[in-house]
Amino acid sequence: MAEPNSLDELYMIYMKDVYHYLLYLCQDPFAAEDIVQETFYRAYLYLDSYQGERVKPWLFQVAHHALIDYKRKENRAKPQEPSFFEDISDPITPELQFLRKERISEWGQAIGKLPYKQKQALLLHDWHQLTYQESADIMGIGLSYYKVILFRARQALRQQHAEGGNDD
Repeated sequence: MAEPNSLDELYMIYMKDVYHYLLYLCQDPFAAEDIVQETFYRAYLYLDSYQGERVKPWLFQVAHHALIDYKRKENRAKPQEPSFFEDISDPITPELQFLRKERISEWGQAIGKLPYKQKQALLLHDWHQLTYQESADIMGIGLSYYKVILFRARQALRQQHAEGGNDD
């Protein structure tokens, strides 16, 4: 497949992949949409300076860093006094719950039970078909450690499947 020549092509080709990758990592469709927009904004800023052979791994790395920044901002924005929010009703309506359940497939629910690094390793290689080395680079870890994490993730999924997949 030829690499895209413009940001529009890049967006059209990879937006859904980046969105699903982020959705499975953060389990929040609204946050995933925000981070996708941030990812493509950053890609727009640095696309001219990118000299790599493959755009998809680079774009996933940009998405990963955008997710990290989003989580950091989210952690800093937590209120100091949680008692203020105790009287507020649950903002998640039945309609929102239904839409969330509809958006997340059984596979997504199964990997949602995995630890963060295992989830990320599985998504990068098995779902988005990146190489082991590309996936390890995106995660910022060594190749052998990446393979261990991926093995454990697959093993945990097999165990969930053998147990019927339901912990509820």
